[in-house]
Amino acid sequence: MLVTTKGRYAMRMMVYIAGFPEGEKVALRHVSEAESISLKYLEQLAHSLVNAGLLTSVRGHGGGYVLGKPAEEITAGEILRAVEGTTVPVACAALEEGGECPRERVCSTISFWAGLDDVIERYVDNVTLAELSADDDGRAFGLE
Repeated sequence: MLVTTKGRYAMRMMVYIAGFPEGEKVALRHVSEAESISLKYLEQLAHSLVNAGLLTSVRGHGGGYVLGKPAEEITAGEILRAVEGTTVPVACAALEEGGECPRERVCSTISFWAGLDDVIERYVDNVTLAELSADDDGRAFGLE
């Protein structure tokens, strides 16, 4: 799976917002300044994250964004799927949800790709936003 800037920036934005006390509104301009990400790009990402229920937009004076649910209930997989669409490692119709491939029964590599997809899914779905926002240096994920 190749995570694009959408996925990388969405993760950074969500970790930044998760660092604030629960319910505190965070303006995208603050995220933009702190993370050096274009405000326009953040607006696009925020739209996808709101649609997925991971962020809530609070309008009006002093408005901003808050997490759509507790950080402990948001996984890295949810964030990535909200902006990337999928975490599938290769373009393979058999791995897409509801996908069918005419070569599925004879494909010599489908089991490898399905296994890799399973490993990716299990990993990203078991890392929470709370863990990411509490992790300063990657040690929690074996990245010392």
